[in-house]
Amino acid sequence: MFTGIIEQTGTVESIRAEGKNKHFDIRAAFFDELRIDQSVAHDGVCLTVVGKDPEKRTYTVTAVEETLRRSRLGDWRPGDVVNLERSVKVNDRLDGHIVQGHVDQTAVVKNISEAGGSHIFTFAFEGKPLHVMVEKGSVAVNGVSLTVFNITPESFDVAIIPYTYEHTNFHRLRPGDKVNIEFDIIGKYVERLAAPYR
Repeated sequence: MFTGIIEQTGTVESIRAEGKNKHFDIRAAFFDELRIDQSVAHDGVCLTVVGKDPEKRTYTVTAVEETLRRSRLGDWRPGDVVNLERSVKVNDRLDGHIVQGHVDQTAVVKNISEAGGSHIFTFAFEGKPLHVMVEKGSVAVNGVSLTVFNITPESFDVAIIPYTYEHTNFHRLRPGDKVNIEFDIIGKYVERLAAPYR
């Protein structure tokens, strides 16, 4: 489980395909603290550390076909900067919201505007959205826990404070870029339970 509070960013150093899977070598400052089998969220996608290279100071994670199809990981290229968060400890504060690291779908940056030092991002859904958002509710975008507003059937807005803008890959996003979306787990359970009664 994660909280959507990004620890740091990392860099995709290399990518290798194996069948329908892809192996990603990631460089990150917390390399020395990582261990094999540890879970790390990469742009909101929970991936397991399967290897470490002390010489290159990179670690390896593997994404299966379903993950590549549902997220933007299949579009990653060497040099891309990704948001990283290690799994939450039981005695930690839950500063964001409950994030599983299971991306539901992607969205596209529709617009970016400044608002008194902060930035307003508008995201448009790709394809048919699993629409379980509520005004002022939570969503994870590239793994970042955010509050949504101005929700429509096709899009939603989030406000990014300067700290988050500079310390995540949000400052690299441009209109047309794709992002990973994970809807609030509570909303998804309510949607599932209510579906038979609609």
